[in-house]
Amino acid sequence: MESAMFCYQCEQTAGGSGCSNMGVCSKNPEIAKMQDVLVYVLKGIGYYGAKALENGNKIPQETGRFVIDSIFSTLTNVNFDPQRFVEYIKKANEVKTALKASAGDVSSAPEGADFTAPETKDEIVNLSDRPNLGVNDAGLDADIHSLRELLIYGVKGLVAYHHHAAVIGKFDEEVSDFTFKALGATLDRNMALGDYLNMNMELGKVNLKCMEILDAANTDTYGHQEPTEVLITKKKGPFIVVSGHDLKDLADLLEQSDGKGVNIYTHGEMLTCCAYPELKKYKHLTGNFGGAWQDQQKEFDGVPGAILLTSNCLMKPKDSYKDRIFTTSIVGYPEIQHIGNGNGTGKKDFTPVIEKALALGGYTEDEPEKKITVGFGRTATLSHAGAIVDAVKAGQIKRFFLIGGCDGAKAGRNYFTEFAEKTPKDSVILTLACGKYRFNKIDFGTVAGLPRLIDFGQCNDTYSAIQVALALAGAFECGVNDLPLSYIISWYEQKAVVVLLTLLSLGIQNIHLGPSLPAFITPNVLGVLVEKFNVKPISTPDEDLKAILG
Repeated sequence: MESAMFCYQCEQTAGGSGCSNMGVCSKNPEIAKMQDVLVYVLKGIGYYGAKALENGNKIPQETGRFVIDSIFSTLTNVNFDPQRFVEYIKKANEVKTALKASAGDVSSAPEGADFTAPETKDEIVNLSDRPNLGVNDAGLDADIHSLRELLIYGVKGLVAYHHHAAVIGKFDEEVSDFTFKALGATLDRNMALGDYLNMNMELGKVNLKCMEILDAANTDTYGHQEPTEVLITKKKGPFIVVSGHDLKDLADLLEQSDGKGVNIYTHGEMLTCCAYPELKKYKHLTGNFGGAWQDQQKEFDGVPGAILLTSNCLMKPKDSYKDRIFTTSIVGYPEIQHIGNGNGTGKKDFTPVIEKALALGGYTEDEPEKKITVGFGRTATLSHAGAIVDAVKAGQIKRFFLIGGCDGAKAGRNYFTEFAEKTPKDSVILTLACGKYRFNKIDFGTVAGLPRLIDFGQCNDTYSAIQVALALAGAFECGVNDLPLSYIISWYEQKAVVVLLTLLSLGIQNIHLGPSLPAFITPNVLGVLVEKFNVKPISTPDEDLKAILG
């Protein structure tokens, strides 16, 4: 029987092999098909864009921004709104036509490059499968297919980081141009196994540059993170919970809500925002609400406040809070109010969110206060580099464990909590991304006068963690792989995929990856990753700690 859909781009995929009737993320077959069609058109855009670049033609920034946002909309838990996908597909057809005109000789264009998508919802959903439309591609070698999908999902992660930089004014032509090149390559039936492996490694390197640009965008605009105590309990009064990853949306909301009697709480990956000087200067940035993204249906259930989703990590809203959740940017869900970009002005109006919070009234009393410390970006951490090096040389710190990545609801993620709890008292836990919610409220104490738990921030802050590792390697005059540093990485979606490619492109080895390996990785491709980089699937905390410390 033909399945209604097929998707295996995230870790939580049904049965560990692929969602075929309904996405675990709540993506239905209709949305899955629309995303497949959009990505197929974007591959053609990539081909013609790459050809235009070869001819010496620059791609307009407006076109690059469209490609970034439209790909980002297909990431896991981002956009579920069919009308938005109709609009993306219509625009993609126009963009492809314009790029083809500047691409020169395209007589040898690969199959699918010239595909024009239908432009009504029914026609898109009922479009018959074509070669290279969606995941299934029976005519392609399984290992090449695996690396092609790895490239596609890695590109999805890359554009997510580029999007966050671009909204703060840091669009980068080199990153954009590579995006076109990589998309176009996925249509090339002559790409060999080595070609795809090399391009995935190139993607990892480009993503490192992209994360550096994003880091600069955040720190130039909002200052460097500072170690900051953050309230994790609730206060009396009206409030707005801000989830996702976007610092600019939070900054604009803070400015517009200042003095209006509304408390602002971060949620999920936004926790780090409480440590940026230009954000925490707003006294109504009250603290952090709840835990990681996958708990939102429980935590938002009947909540007496407004909720704003700024980027990925949206789950299907329950009826108990459907009337008080808002989306913005690339996030979308049917029948949920969307805050647009101000009719072309670029300035969003968050008045409906603020008014909803005031109308709901918020909490009627304060909870007993409890706080955690965040804000150990690279600047704060490296200010203690001398003390860290001395502590290692004196034997006070024996090992560092980077335990971080994407969190999720699938069974087996308690591994990361148990691993953190069982790390030796003479070790330091470095963490980032929402995976930290598995253990970031545990008091790990200190070692050599330093906190045993150091939170670098969002997955968007991976650049900080990499720079700290490189700086420590320089201080010890050794390679990164020679440091007493172990990587315990959890993954969920496509940003985690591209971060993994970045780590591999830097030659980092011995990464423990879990809770399960990607379904799109074939045994042969896994064998290559194990042989070249010694990537290891996680087992149990006790067994893995014994192997690391033995």
